[in-house]
Amino acid sequence: MKKQDKIFTVQNLAAQLKEAKTVVLTDYQGLTANQISQLRTMVKKVGGELMVVKNTLLQRALKEASLPVPENEGPTAIVIGIEDEIEPIKTLSQHQRNLGLPKFKSGIWEDRLITAEELEELSQLPGRDQLLAKLASLLRSPGVRLIGSLSGNQRKLILVLKNKAKGGEN
Repeated sequence: MKKQDKIFTVQNLAAQLKEAKTVVLTDYQGLTANQISQLRTMVKKVGGELMVVKNTLLQRALKEASLPVPENEGPTAIVIGIEDEIEPIKTLSQHQRNLGLPKFKSGIWEDRLITAEELEELSQLPGRDQLLAKLASLLRSPGVRLIGSLSGNQRKLILVLKNKAKGGEN
């Protein structure tokens, strides 16, 4: 790669890292080109981007973006969460459970370094849609119970009147 290309790559990557909600460093060694392509497509569907970048270029881009630089060895792919913080991590974790790869190395969450264990914990969180559904259910629940309680007296009154009507006809 020519020097000018490296400079352009670092500037481009730094701009993406500044906008990122999360950054995950992962070891992609052992994945075939086809599997990396599939993973890239899956990550893109959930609002992220997967890139294979040289470690030195990644370190320069992280410094330029004023983000912490993790210690990094071996081939590294990065996943940048652009639209959602959790979904790209969940997608990587799901792929890891299916194939055993890629393995989390570390990540950057809210401008601080996080470990592979913390990334695994984040991958276990429910998704945004699930959390919103739970919140809506919780907000709706007291109203449903209040309506049930208030309509209970009306049902009892109707039941008493029906029984009274049946008893009067006999």
